[in-house]
Amino acid sequence: MPTMFLCKSEILPLLDMKEVIPAVENAFRQWALGKAQMPPKSYLTVDKGDFRAMPASLPGAAGMKWVNVHPANPSRNLPTVMAVIIYSDPETGYPLAVMDGTDITAYRTGAASAVASKYLARKDASTLGLVGAGRQAHTQLMAHAALYDLKLVKVYDLSEASTSRLIKAFPQYRIEAHTLPEVMDSDIVCTVTPAHSPVVRKEWVKPGVHINAVGADAHGKEELDPEILNEAVIFVDDMRQASTSGEVNVPLDKGLLDPNRIRGSLGDVVAGTKKGRTNDREITVFDSTGLAIEDIACAHMIYEKVKRNSEFTRLNFVEA
Repeated sequence: MPTMFLCKSEILPLLDMKEVIPAVENAFRQWALGKAQMPPKSYLTVDKGDFRAMPASLPGAAGMKWVNVHPANPSRNLPTVMAVIIYSDPETGYPLAVMDGTDITAYRTGAASAVASKYLARKDASTLGLVGAGRQAHTQLMAHAALYDLKLVKVYDLSEASTSRLIKAFPQYRIEAHTLPEVMDSDIVCTVTPAHSPVVRKEWVKPGVHINAVGADAHGKEELDPEILNEAVIFVDDMRQASTSGEVNVPLDKGLLDPNRIRGSLGDVVAGTKKGRTNDREITVFDSTGLAIEDIACAHMIYEKVKRNSEFTRLNFVEA
């Protein structure tokens, strides 16, 4: 049985956000219903960054993502985040595919935020704010545009070049550069920065906003003023990960956050076991750390698309 190898240039054309979003949504549902397995991320820190091992299984699918975060990589003409996914047959353990996971990571993260917005944002949401204009901002926009008729997208980034690239990449949408307080005056806000201290102040946050806090994905990172969290209803992707590496990790460690503000997981809401937003003035926050179930759901989707396609490279990885 050959193992399929899929490189980055082969993966991207196979990713359709309108397919990724329901795949990720179903992964959250399966996780909440106890039909998936997912140990917490394992971190390996090195001088210039870190590596993360992320295994998971869903009904009929299993695998692991090995992903890095190296902030100085753009100076070497390399992505900050790169990933490889090993997708295996859960019946035999055979490696069915080894695929680049860099774009899968970007797409599934954007999709997870869109799923959160679907359940937690106001139904009349029509403006999107992006705090940060890097690669992840692109897929956050793509995912929300797949679900919402966006009238305006406001973006803020310290880099004017990054903002300009984002605007030029999506000429079909009305995207404008704004100050950070102006960006926060949106119906849905996605924060996608590498910040290790809060960049969003409480006084900028209006009633009824939904915030997808995406940037805090390692211990010590945070983007939101803890006072925002103490006035919000918070949903996490996974409590074990969020408490050690998500938006809530620092304020919990410092005793600055009432744990009762955390109502449950997004999977609980998707599965219907917990209520999401209860009124139009609530501030809701989704703490997104990135889950392996999201990656394996996408890997499964891609493999099923191409498993009978002889154009892709195959190798007898395991020989008798």
